[in-house]
Formats: sequence, C-alpha cells, structure tokens
Amino acid sequence: MKLYPLFANLTDRSVLIIGGGEVAARKCEALLGSGARVRVGAPALNQQLSEWRRLGRITHLPGSYQPSWLDEAWLVIAATNDVDINRRVAVDAAARHVLINVVDNADLSSFHVPAVIDRAPVQVAISSGGNAPMLARWIRERVELVLDHALGPLATLLEKSRRAIRFRHPDLNARRRFYDRVLVGPVWQLLRAGKSAAAEIELRCSLRQPHQPQNGHVALVGAGPGDPGLLTLRALRVLNEADVILHDRLVSTEVLDLARRDAQRIEVGKEAGNHHATQEEIHALLLQHARAGRRVVRLKGGDPFVFGRGGEELEFLRGHDIAYEVVPGVTAALACAAYSGVPLTHRDHAHSVQLVTAHCRESLDALDWKALAAPRQTLAVYMGVAHLGALRERLLAAGRAAGTPVAAVENGTRRDQRVIVSTIDELADLAQVHALRSPSLLIVGEVAAFAETLAWFGDAPLSAQHAPTPMQQSTPVRQRRIA
Repeated sequence: MKLYPLFANLTDRSVLIIGGGEVAARKCEALLGSGARVRVGAPALNQQLSEWRRLGRITHLPGSYQPSWLDEAWLVIAATNDVDINRRVAVDAAARHVLINVVDNADLSSFHVPAVIDRAPVQVAISSGGNAPMLARWIRERVELVLDHALGPLATLLEKSRRAIRFRHPDLNARRRFYDRVLVGPVWQLLRAGKSAAAEIELRCSLRQPHQPQNGHVALVGAGPGDPGLLTLRALRVLNEADVILHDRLVSTEVLDLARRDAQRIEVGKEAGNHHATQEEIHALLLQHARAGRRVVRLKGGDPFVFGRGGEELEFLRGHDIAYEVVPGVTAALACAAYSGVPLTHRDHAHSVQLVTAHCRESLDALDWKALAAPRQTLAVYMGVAHLGALRERLLAAGRAAGTPVAAVENGTRRDQRVIVSTIDELADLAQVHALRSPSLLIVGEVAAFAETLAWFGDAPLSAQHAPTPMQQSTPVRQRRIA
C-alpha cells in the first residue's frame, strides 16, 4: 500500500485520543506541540495526562467510548489496549470520514504517525506505511545524524526574508541561484556558529549587493584515532558537505568512507622521513581551494589542536581572510587509554595527566623531564616509537622509578589494536621485541598496569617478557565480544 504524505495544520483544531495510558500520553504530547485542541476520552487518565488536564492543556471525556465524541474531531487516535474498542472507533470514524489511526494496527488506520526529525520549522517524516515502525525509527536515527540543528534557524530566517528575496530576485532562476549561495555561504556558517543576528545582517547585505564570487570555507576537523564510531555528529555533517578533503595519513579508511562520495580527496600526510606535503604546501592547498569558493575539510587524525598544527593553520587562514571553523575530535590519549582499559586519572595513582610529543630528538630536548618524571601522574607520549630508548634514559635520569608501568597502544581503537604492558626499564626493548609500529601511544604511570585487568577491546594485552610469534605479528587482531 502506497500512502500519500502530507503535513497537517492542526492549530486550534480538535483532535480526539481514545485511551488514558502511556501510549495515549505520547501521542498527546506531539499533538499539543502542534497546537491542536486535544480531547482525551478514557475512564481514567495516567499521571501525565492528569497533569495536563489540571493545567487546562487537554479536555477529559470521562467514561467509556461514545460515538458522539467523534462529532467535532478532525482526526482520531485510538490508543487503548482493547481490540474491540479500537475496532469500533475505526468503524465509526470511517463512517464520518474522519481520519483515524489505530496504534499498532495498520489495517484499521486511514493515516499513520511517522517517525519525525524535528528541526522546527523544518520537519522530516519517515513512514513504513505502518507495517514496520521500528524500521522507520531506525532510518530516522541515521538521517538525524546528517541534519544540522541550525536548519531550524535557517528556515525561520528565510521565511522572514522571503518577501525581500522575491522582490530582489523576481526571476525564478536568479532566485534559485541566490538560495544556493545562502545554503553554502556565510549565512549558513554564521547560523551554525550560533550568530543569528550576524546571519540576518549578512543576508540583508547579500540582497543589496550584486552577486560576487565568494571565498570558500575551511573546517578543521578531528577524525579521532580511527574508530569511525568516535566521529562527532558535527564532523560527519561537515564531511558530507565537503567539496575537498585534505586528510592526514592517520585518518582511517572507515572514517573517509563516511565522507561525501564525490568530494575531492587529497592525502597530505606527514610521517618521519616521508612527507607527502610540507606544511607550507598544505597551507597553499587550503588557500587555493578556499579562494575557488569550495568547502574544504582539513581532516586530521585525533584532534586538530593536540599536536595537529591546527593553530598554525588557523593563523594562516585568518591572515588570508578565509572563513573557518573547528570541529574537535577525540584525541589519541583519551581514546587509546579508554580502549585499552587504562584510566588516565585515578584517585589512588594519578592526579594529573601530561600530553607530550616525542617525534624527534629536538622535541625531547625541549621537555621539562623533572616535571614529567614526578610521581602520581600519567604521561601520554605521542609519536614516540622511534625514540623509546631516549625516553627511558630521560625518565630514569629525572628520577622516575625503573619499575613504573608502561602501556604501549598500537593502532588504538582499530580492529588491529595491540596493547603491550611493560615498565620504563624495558622501554628500549619494546620496539625490537614486539615490532612496535606507528601509530602508537605510550602511557607511562601506575595506571598503565590497569591494561592487564581492565582491557575490554581486542586481544588480551601482551607482556614485555613474551614476544609474539611471527604468526601473531601478521594476523589481524579480532575484536573480543563482550557478554
């Protein structure tokens, strides 16, 4: 059965609900939000419906169902647990040509209540024809991810400006081009940033001026450490609007697969001894595509402001008058610790956390090792695989105990994650014995020992004393099922 979709204006119109329980209350709440005059017919009302009656928001028709209740109704919802009553209501409503919905009974219904995504005044309704409501809800949950909450304010602003837009652009094609510019331009970006007044001013200015090519926009987006489930909703939306994506080497394929299919993708990854693009070349690419009017996503592993050079790129964009925004990501220290069962802080063992990078010897020399070696704190070391021996020497020289636990997390949050539990004294042997590879995060401190008891993702942690066999090194790690 194919249904005809419509949106009904029920403001100050009578709607009848038969039933006084929880299901009736859920239906009533949505109808009250639409401005309908709701009457509820039932022998008794549950607590929520009783409260709405006390406040004067609904009218109660006490007692058993009477056909005369239908006389004023524009539409009816039967939400009782009595099949015979629901059928009588459906028959009586059909005789009066009143639209009827019988909850969980598609055959008796002349209309169905869809799963709704609310970005008022914008609404998206999803229906399975009443035959599979759980499927409709499942679809709604996924569509919800890509619809920005700024859609509501945008629709309100466009409604407010509709007459001025039609006057300025009487030609339909010109008007369509104007709307296209609004939907990808600075008005939309300002609303996303919560700047409604500035967005309205920008819209008015764009109406007064002839169209000129606009600069594009750059979003610095944190992709997280690899698991696509850790991507934020905002990041997902931006990825689905991108014209160009400049991504690092550490951004996982699974995350890139969530991006807009026809977006141009440019890898600009950098690793020790193998720079696909220098920072200056990345700046040039950002400028080139933004000035061409494109929506650019600079996609970085982890978080753009934690060892991601996000600040440098924002300074460059600001210096060239390019609009930008920042979408934070889950940084590796948080994600790798969580996926290996290591609490970064613990009231018995660690009262603070320090994040450091060790991608080169110069960065190691610049660190305050006395402060980093202090007890009762956690040290999270990024990009330190190539310098494990130097890390060991500096921590021991600064006074950290040789037996302090260490957890090395390789490919954290991904299906091939490995966790190796060791001590500072054995750091220098980690890379050789276990063939530790980048990307890996090093967690130093008493809390690292929790990886042996609290691990929940992937295979059990390896110890420093037990080297993996060649087969273990080459076989992908499978995610452990949790009961």
